[in-house]
Amino acid sequence: MTAALHGLLTGLTLIIAIGSQNVFVLRQGLRREHVLAVVLVCLASDVVLISAGASGLGALLRAAPQVVAAARWAGVAFLLGYAVLAARRALRGDGGGMEADARGTRTGRGAAVLTALALTWLNPHVYLDTVLLLGSVAASHGEQARLFALGAIGGSALWFTALGFGARRLGTFLRRPRAWRILDGAVAVTMLLVAGMLAAG
Repeated sequence: MTAALHGLLTGLTLIIAIGSQNVFVLRQGLRREHVLAVVLVCLASDVVLISAGASGLGALLRAAPQVVAAARWAGVAFLLGYAVLAARRALRGDGGGMEADARGTRTGRGAAVLTALALTWLNPHVYLDTVLLLGSVAASHGEQARLFALGAIGGSALWFTALGFGARRLGTFLRRPRAWRILDGAVAVTMLLVAGMLAAG
């Protein structure tokens, strides 16, 4: 149980720090668009990555740094594109959440799932933190590495569920289009900052 609790706390600490993915899950939760699908994609991705790290894939990634480098630049390009789209929504004021159905601006489920996948798998921090770091900490638990991994997966499930579905409680504060313009502006700035940090290494 100590290993599982350690995995839970470590997993939560690392997941909360991965900004671009969290911003997208929060935005989908606020818009009430395909929240379950997005949460499940993020959770399933973490299950794969955490399990890979705990089973020793981290050592393989250390030997092939070009994989992380490729993900880094692909992530920079994707985040810049996403930032441009968010900035355009903020300037035009067409990203409203509560009126999305009436205004025909809903995001399709496929697009939401693909965006969640891209924000997860094109982020090199996912490989560095979730696979390498969590994998190293899991290895330090010896025979209890699986319990550590299960705890980390539990942390991921708690975080994404709370972030996606808990965002609905903020819906009453976001009924005005101006609030969504501010949110999309914040999304654009966040994506630009994360892209800049990735580009700078």
